[in-house]
Amino acid sequence: MAEAATGFLELLKSCIVWSWTYLWTVWFFLVLFLVYVLRVPLKINDNLSTVSMFLNTLTPKFYVALTGTSSLISGLILIFEWWYFRKYGTSFIEQVSVSHLRPLLGGVDNNSSNNSNSSNGDSDSNRQSVSECKVWRNPLNLFRGAEYNRYTWVTGREPLTYYDMNLSAQDHQTFFTCDSDHLRPADAIMQKAWRERNPQARISAAHEALEINEIRSRVEVPLIASSTIWEIKLLPKCATAYILLAEEEATTIAEAEKLFKQALKAGDGCYRRSQQLQHHGSQYEAQHRRDTNVLVYIKRRLAMCARRLGRTREAVKMMRDLMKEFPLLSMFNIHENLLEALLELQAYADVQAVLAKYDDISLPKSATICYTAALLKARAVSDKFSPEAASRRGLSTAEMNAVEAIHRAVEFNPHVPKYLLEMKSLILPPEHILKRGDSEAIAYAFFHLAHWKRVEGALNLLHSFRMIPYPLEKGHLFYPYPICTETADRELLPSFHEVSVYPKKELPFFILFTAGLCSFTAMLALLTHQFPELMGVFAKAFLSTLFAPLNFVMEKVESILPSSLWHQLTRI
Repeated sequence: MAEAATGFLELLKSCIVWSWTYLWTVWFFLVLFLVYVLRVPLKINDNLSTVSMFLNTLTPKFYVALTGTSSLISGLILIFEWWYFRKYGTSFIEQVSVSHLRPLLGGVDNNSSNNSNSSNGDSDSNRQSVSECKVWRNPLNLFRGAEYNRYTWVTGREPLTYYDMNLSAQDHQTFFTCDSDHLRPADAIMQKAWRERNPQARISAAHEALEINEIRSRVEVPLIASSTIWEIKLLPKCATAYILLAEEEATTIAEAEKLFKQALKAGDGCYRRSQQLQHHGSQYEAQHRRDTNVLVYIKRRLAMCARRLGRTREAVKMMRDLMKEFPLLSMFNIHENLLEALLELQAYADVQAVLAKYDDISLPKSATICYTAALLKARAVSDKFSPEAASRRGLSTAEMNAVEAIHRAVEFNPHVPKYLLEMKSLILPPEHILKRGDSEAIAYAFFHLAHWKRVEGALNLLHSFRMIPYPLEKGHLFYPYPICTETADRELLPSFHEVSVYPKKELPFFILFTAGLCSFTAMLALLTHQFPELMGVFAKAFLSTLFAPLNFVMEKVESILPSSLWHQLTRI
């Protein structure tokens, strides 16, 4: 019984809420009817004639003052709205109407349901404001000598900016050097080589570091008290010198692979020696950390060479082995290289397995993660998807999942669809990217455009949602879109590329409305002051045209209803 009573009360409450939504229309028509019925005792016609006579006696100066005052007031409102929008990113009138008028009209206040999330969002945005525009190493960066320099030779343009190359130099110093490099002559030379700005100077320093390996060192071993025996041995090869030559001197991927294989032999030996001594002090720990970074970098670039040369399965195996051997080194983002290679093999089940491990909604994403997940969801429905059919019958579960995945990807990085849909030309990706920026979109689309084209209908499905969501300042799925992306992308991308600054903030409706009202009233004031008689003719013509439908309706009502209706009602 209690449950039945509760259900009846809920039904009654919903009916009352539904009726209240449309009750104001009933009241509106009822008031109009009462005004019409009571027009004789209220002397509405006489009052209207009096008002029209009063308006006819007014001089044009009054209308000039009226329109000028309206223009001034609307201009002040426009200035205030513009200042409030620049400071808070929203319209003051719109915010007040949503916050105060919507509950009175029976609407639902979305802010009340997100109060707890808003406080967390504010703290998260403050905490992430420092790292929003952090620049990351591009996991799919090209080879300078074999790819970037060849582009320069053909086109005469520099694909890399000084800022980008300077960041790479800082990365090399962080990953490939340590405080004990002065103990090994070759490493000391390479420590200076990574700081060189001139490419030829860096290459010459790398050759010099390799030549030092030909010098023999002598270690004193006192075997007999009366004599000294000298043990002769070769210095270990310098792996970082081979890395620099493979990156910048090799003109083809095949040459770079040969140099990386030589670097692997030297780097593996240094890694094994430092692994045995890593617990003997902080100095040895730093050496082991550096040797680990060198070895991981070499193996990853060898896998990328295999991928470039068409040996995709070999590249996948090398990447998997590298991720198993060094599971904690996530800073290199090797899984993004693995995802791209698996997509090339069309191993979509393996791609889904990798995404299940690395796609976590609570952590910052990348365009590769978001758009690869969207591609897999779109692949299940894209061949049969039709916007017209979906609008008629509604979206199925699979189609809804695909739409949500694309919505999520576009909200994370709204620049990518322009390149995937070939609405904007691609360039060579930079060596560093800004997450959610134009640089990341270029880096993703450069390697993944072919994978989207391979899935039939995927680009058509993406085209339907290329504008979702247009303003991204609120951040429904991620933290709000950072406003510093444009500045950072202009530093990372070459000058001949037009940086995408989407999404742009749209001006609120009330700013546009007040601007139009201010301009219109100012124009009316000026025209009325200059041409009073002509403006009076236009005003009378406009008013007569405006009230023509109302007069027509009144005449029809007069012909239907009897003129003595009020007397009949008083008798009743």
